[in-house]
Amino acid sequence: MKSSSNRHKHYDTLNLIGYGLSKFDKPFVLEFGFPTKTALYEYIVEIGIAETIGVVKNRQDLFDGMVEGSKRKGWWQKGDIYKHRKDYIDSLFGKLNLEEFVEVVQLSISDITGETVVVQKARPIIRSRYKQLQTTGLQAESYFINNYSREHNFINGFLEDARLFGDGYDFQITTAKCIYLAEVKGIRETCGYIRMTKSEYEKASEYTSQYALTIVSNLVDIPKMTVIYDPLSEIKFEKQIIKSEQIFYRTVTQL
Repeated sequence: MKSSSNRHKHYDTLNLIGYGLSKFDKPFVLEFGFPTKTALYEYIVEIGIAETIGVVKNRQDLFDGMVEGSKRKGWWQKGDIYKHRKDYIDSLFGKLNLEEFVEVVQLSISDITGETVVVQKARPIIRSRYKQLQTTGLQAESYFINNYSREHNFINGFLEDARLFGDGYDFQITTAKCIYLAEVKGIRETCGYIRMTKSEYEKASEYTSQYALTIVSNLVDIPKMTVIYDPLSEIKFEKQIIKSEQIFYRTVTQL
């Protein structure tokens, strides 16, 4: 499916660079080994991540004013239209120090340049965090966590994270009138396929109108959140059975 958005082909890498410049400013440039911002901008253009220096500057402007520690206003007139980008990077890398965050950016750049030495040198935990960056489900969940209260039924609701339980829903929202179970699905474009697991389907059947199937679409641009209550009554799902091979290794040990 062809994207209908104006998303840059190096969207994630430019976002990381813009975020880093906004949060760390000149130390971010120095940690990369460049004496000035201009030198870093020129490098980003030289290796083909951005077409012009202006593209890099604009990406910093996008994050300025939103990122904690940023001293510049940036595109304040845009309001919260791009806040979901900052929120998602925060959720994955917000607690990293300067050196660790630069490692993440270098990994992203290496995906474009093919520089394998960078990947080999990066710490395992940094590589693991970086792998999550383009995960559609995580992007959608991050958006939901930061925007769920915009849904009229969830206003003033208390959000509890249930993702680790694997019990057919991602979040519980408790309001004065009701308890809702929200299952969040992400779609990169404005339309696409979603599927429910057996556990999710059974939970939706049990809780009916209290089960809120939440679809966050258009993740490639400006996300849109659509909440469908009692989804089994509103949507026709086709049952499919997928058989997969599981590989594991075992041994007998005596301690």
